[in-house]
Amino acid sequence: MKKIIFLMVALTAAAFGAEELIVEQAVVNETLKAYSMIAAGLGLGLAALGGAIGMGHTAAATIAGTARNPGLGAKLMTTMFIALAMIEAQVIYALVIALIALYANPYLG
Repeated sequence: MKKIIFLMVALTAAAFGAEELIVEQAVVNETLKAYSMIAAGLGLGLAALGGAIGMGHTAAATIAGTARNPGLGAKLMTTMFIALAMIEAQVIYALVIALIALYANPYLG
């Protein structure tokens, strides 16, 4: 019951504050643009960091496997390149999402 009363009060406040909504919409859009830039920068940075760590581990495991069994070097190298392509694809997906957040943000009104 408390939740319903709280919801009614919140909606009433929104109904009476409609004239201020137009002025506040510009502020909200600018704030959303700023947060989108921050999120894109952090997201790309984390994706690049994770991709670099993953690629380093992949290369180290391939080198260690080749050192243990040189006969499997070519097969391990092929598998490594496939793994590196998949890791790089994840970083590219983060880039696409960041570009969407920056230039085609669906939340801007």
